[in-house]
Formats: sequence, C-alpha cells, structure tokens
Amino acid sequence: MHLSRTRRFPPTAHRHTSGDSFLTMSPESFPIHLRRTLAAALLFFTVSLSCLILFGDFDHFRFIHSSHPLPNLPAVFPSQLNDSVAASNEYPLEEILKEAAMEDKTVILTTLNEAWASPNSVIDLFLESFRIGYRTRRLLNHLVIIALDQRAFARCQVIHTYCFLLVSEDSDFHEEAYFMTSRYLKMMWRRIDFLRSVLEMGYNFVFTDADIMWFRDPFPRFHHDADFQIACDHFTGSSDDVENRPNGGFNFVKSNNRSIEFYKFWYSSQEVYPGYHDQDVFNFIKVDPFITDIGLTMRFLDTANFGGLCEPSKDLNQVCTMHANCCYGMDSKLHDLRIMLQDWKYYLTLPPKLKRLSVISWRVPQECSVDSLRRQGTPETSIEED
Repeated sequence: MHLSRTRRFPPTAHRHTSGDSFLTMSPESFPIHLRRTLAAALLFFTVSLSCLILFGDFDHFRFIHSSHPLPNLPAVFPSQLNDSVAASNEYPLEEILKEAAMEDKTVILTTLNEAWASPNSVIDLFLESFRIGYRTRRLLNHLVIIALDQRAFARCQVIHTYCFLLVSEDSDFHEEAYFMTSRYLKMMWRRIDFLRSVLEMGYNFVFTDADIMWFRDPFPRFHHDADFQIACDHFTGSSDDVENRPNGGFNFVKSNNRSIEFYKFWYSSQEVYPGYHDQDVFNFIKVDPFITDIGLTMRFLDTANFGGLCEPSKDLNQVCTMHANCCYGMDSKLHDLRIMLQDWKYYLTLPPKLKRLSVISWRVPQECSVDSLRRQGTPETSIEED
C-alpha cells in the first residue's frame, strides 16, 4: 500500500479567499496552529493594554510592541513558565491526530519527559535530524509529541505544533526513570496502553523514541504487507525470523482489528510476566499461538536501514534511522547523538560519486557501548539504554 506523505489541507472552510469569509469563521474552524497564534496575540494585547492602563505610558507600549513582535513571543523556556501554563490540553487528542495525520490516517508519535526536554537536549537533536534528513523535514507536519509531564508539555508547545499532555494524578514522569524500577515499568506500560487507544481511534502510527535520528524517509523501507513491524537491536537477516532481537523504541503499526487485539494482549501479558518491561514481554509473546490465531502479520526491520548503536547501519546510503540504544547515561547519549549528526552532515557535503563509494562510516559508538553497560551493571542503569 502506498503511503502518501503530503500534508493534509485544512477543511474547505479554512481556504476561502473572500475577504469576508475569514471574519465569519468560528474560532473552532481554525486549524490548531492558527488558533494558538491568535490566542498568543490576544494574550499579548491584553497584557500590553493592562500595562498601558497601569502605567499610563503609551510610548512605553509602542516600544514593547516594536521591540518584541508577536512571532518572537514563544521564545521562552520551561524554567520561565509556571506549571499552570501547561496544566491541561487545549485540544482533544482526536482533534490533534486528525490535523497531524497523513491522508491515510498515519501519524508519527514520540514521547517526551522533562529529562529529555530541556534546551539543547535530546528533543532538539531529534527535531534537527528531521530538518537535515533526506525528505524528512515534511514529516514534521505529521509528528505528535506526547508529553509525559507538564514541563515537557510546555517546552513542546514552544518548539512544535502538535503536542498532547498524557498525565494523570498517579503518573507524572518528569524525572529520569531508571531502568527496571517501578517508575520505569509504569512509564513503558502506560505507553503501550496509549498506543492501543490510538489504534482504536483508527490511526496508523510510527512510534519513535526521541533518541532516534531520522536521516531518511523510512516509509519506502517498510513492509507494506505487515500489520506490525519493529526495529531490532540485532537483526538475523530475515524479516520474519522470531529470533531477531526487537527494540520497542521504533515500530510501524496499522490500525485494524488484528493490531488492536495484539496491543490488548501485549498490555494484559504484564500480569503473566510481572516485573518485566514491555520489550521483554514482547519477546515472550511474539511466538505465542494467539498471534497466529488473530492473523497478525509481524515483520522485523533490518538494521541496515533502521540501525542503532547496538548494531549500526553500515551504509549511509541506506540508513533511514539511527537509535542511541545500548547507552548508559544522558551525557554519553548526547555525546554520541551529536557525533552522529555531525557524521550525517559531513556525508551530505560529499559529491554523489563519493557517497556511492561509501567512503565514510559512523564514528559512533564512542561513549555509548554494550561494554560500558556491562561495566556499569544493571541496577542503576537508566531509561536512556532502551
């Protein structure tokens, strides 16, 4: 099945060219990004007018207006925001998904918490990879960032159009979640349950961890006959070999009865395997007869196209994504991600002939490696390994 990656046009009412039609539109008919801009403009006007009334200085108002034009208003960081700013979602999830989706109802999803949301951290490198990748910038139009805490949500609203706050009273994941702690497990299983709900809304999705760099449009490399396909830490050479070592940080899932039943089964299996995270449980259930019974078509993605630090893609002419897996600690992860981006930028400067000769390769892993994980041991290993 061919997947179109053209940005969805807003509803017809949004595209009227008549001068009066714009004035007669209801606020709800505007796309999310236009409504957000209008809200910011109204807030700016209200605050400025209050200052004018309070200080009685119209020249001061004119100075503020000329020195800080509206387009610069979002240039703030979470440390400058009160938590109340991001206390709740402005738009329901289904509306966000509808506007972000491709024509075939496919969205790209990632999750974000405060630990990865600070300026010059993981989320900035993630978005940069889309901007410098080959035919990937346009995919940002279909990316929805799922914030797991209020500060991550506030930062998302500054740097991206489509943001959704997934938090409840008993699940705010703003702190770094250490591998295999109860906090980590709760976060991973919350993600599985959320993705199931997206499928039930009728949306296909590519789920990607934010520490995965997008260097090429991956859609041409997906298996078009698969309901569920997942990246690997180690690829055996066959896309249907259950001995592949999958990594839950990247997968493409089509919305249908088979995939929905599979995600329900996956989520409920945590009760059968208590204390295991979602990736381990997936490894247990991938050979379960239930998969055959529901008719789910499962494929494993080749690390030649969907690589990572566990098993890097060897050919930069073929790579689509690279995952900072097999990595201990935020500093090590950020170091190797930045080297990865530098390597890609250098590759882009090469003339076509040298690109075809594959004259360069990745300089990573450097600070990230499986050996470093063994030296550190598992008890204090953090979520950045996954």
